Amino acid sequence: MFCIIMGVAGSGKSTVGKLLSQRLGWQFYDADDFHTPENIAKMSLGLPLSDRDREPWLDRLKQLIEQTINQGNSGILACSALKSSYRQFLTQEQKNEICWVYLRGDYQLISTRIKQRQQHFFKEEILNTQFANLEEPTEALIIDVSLSPDAIVDTILAYLSD
Repeated sequence: MFCIIMGVAGSGKSTVGKLLSQRLGWQFYDADDFHTPENIAKMSLGLPLSDRDREPWLDRLKQLIEQTINQGNSGILACSALKSSYRQFLTQEQKNEICWVYLRGDYQLISTRIKQRQQHFFKEEILNTQFANLEEPTEALIIDVSLSPDAIVDTILAYLSD
């Protein structure tokens, strides 16, 4: 099984993913680590990525998911996956083995969180673009980000055990 935790920047994907990883003993991956240096440089300047910019990134993530599942392992990925087309691309080969968790939050809360971040390449200016591009999933467990990380993980664990 592979659990993909999605949402806009600042929604808590990495925090929740790492905590879930500790509780399940599954490997955690952060999609930010799979961006090309060019993409990171672009985002560091406050410039949003285009779909074309994201293609190599999505390819790497899809390979990671497929390799992990094909090796009989489980994993957790923190990934924005804002558009339905991205989610479909990532799951097309492994649909039955992937669990989507959408961390939903309003702009004010997320913006406050991003302003508090230290040493992250993501700039607040891109948040508007992320909310504009967000196509909320219908195929995911949807959890409010105002809950504590522990409460969010408890909700995910209960969902996975059903």
